[in-house]
Amino acid sequence: MVIGAGLAGTEAAWQIASSGVPVTLIEMRPIKRSPAHHSAEFAELVCSNSFGALSSDRAAGLLQEELRRLGSLVISTADQHSVPAGGALAVDRGRYSAALTDVLEHHPLVTIERREQMHLPAADKITVLATGPLTSDSLASDLRDFTGRDDCHFFDAASPIVDGETIDMEMAFRASRYDKGDADYINCPMDQHQYHAFRTALLSAEQAQLKDFEKDSATFFEGCLPIEELARRGDDTMRYGPLKPIGLWDPRWGDVNDRDVRRARRAYAVVQLRQEDRDGRLWNLVGFQTNLKWGEQKRVLRMIPGLEQAEFVRFGVMHRNTFLEAPELLKPTLQFRQRERLLAAGQITGTEGYAAAVAGGWLAGTNAARLALGQPTIELPSTCMIGALTHFISEAPSGKFQPMPPNFGLLPALAEKIRDKRRRYGAYRDRALADLLLATEKQESVDVACPA
Repeated sequence: MVIGAGLAGTEAAWQIASSGVPVTLIEMRPIKRSPAHHSAEFAELVCSNSFGALSSDRAAGLLQEELRRLGSLVISTADQHSVPAGGALAVDRGRYSAALTDVLEHHPLVTIERREQMHLPAADKITVLATGPLTSDSLASDLRDFTGRDDCHFFDAASPIVDGETIDMEMAFRASRYDKGDADYINCPMDQHQYHAFRTALLSAEQAQLKDFEKDSATFFEGCLPIEELARRGDDTMRYGPLKPIGLWDPRWGDVNDRDVRRARRAYAVVQLRQEDRDGRLWNLVGFQTNLKWGEQKRVLRMIPGLEQAEFVRFGVMHRNTFLEAPELLKPTLQFRQRERLLAAGQITGTEGYAAAVAGGWLAGTNAARLALGQPTIELPSTCMIGALTHFISEAPSGKFQPMPPNFGLLPALAEKIRDKRRRYGAYRDRALADLLLATEKQESVDVACPA
């Protein structure tokens, strides 16, 4: 059984069925909605439509490449439904989720049940828990009773999306940062006065109210802070974050090669929008997660040059995310220490990011299938990004555990110290992919020698 058809659950169900093992996939939508989802499709992307950097010498890109080599359905489908996003892997949300839903609905070994799973299944049932950070109240309560933990959560937020036809392209311009790839982003430049007026409006705008039980524990995930929280942290915090102008140049400002002149002429701050769909009709505001009331979002965000008449297809939302105290509870195989036939995958394990959720789904699904087939479970080497993430969440110091995105700091040090960052990351990548190949070849030889 796989509970939850998000990114992790979709991947887990596919890996189980691909191993020849029948699987029941349980998804509560549309019978019961979550605070962040908008559809009943599998693997719906509720925040950004981007899986992060595509290049394999970046942490997110390396994780994607490892998953490609491991036969991930979710990543291969993302490749098929990608949209222009500079150096990132971004997808057409609707087509992407619909394609994954269709594949699983038509797989002969996958049975789909649209209902809420209220409790953990019996201990003898091989189960992948992939309910994500928005686990329903009843199941979350049962999980708290099972684990004895009730203190792991943070608040996450999603960015607004606007109708591309309502963006004023006489004010905005197309470009990618440092001209990497094609001009895939729409950029809205601000001068100093516009930036400070915008920040002032953000600081005074009215926020949506948290529920009473949430107010005393409103901890944000640092990797996905609401834009108004960034504004509160200092005059220039946004300019060193999602509004940084570095590397963005509008050709209408003049064809200048002198670096000092370009620095003097560039915008004071730039708001970027990334394409949401294949046809380029929908655009999301990069880094603009927010908890402002919807009316306030419309008022304040229309202060951005080029968005004065923007029509909002979706407003930003904030929601409470639950995660496990993984170092106490999980093995590197993603099995629960106290119940080995129960596995966890995705953001509920304390990994952060879409590709990391898919990685957890791959490993949990693979190991669930191996349990069903009477084979030993596997863990991947910590020199790979997938292995580094799963070893981190299972071995991190307990008590101060917080969600972790993929990053090269998780990997063991290289045998040779390399000062140049690009070469160092390339060396991490080469070692990771070589060790992943060795690990999979070794496992295949063991499986052939000792069939179930």
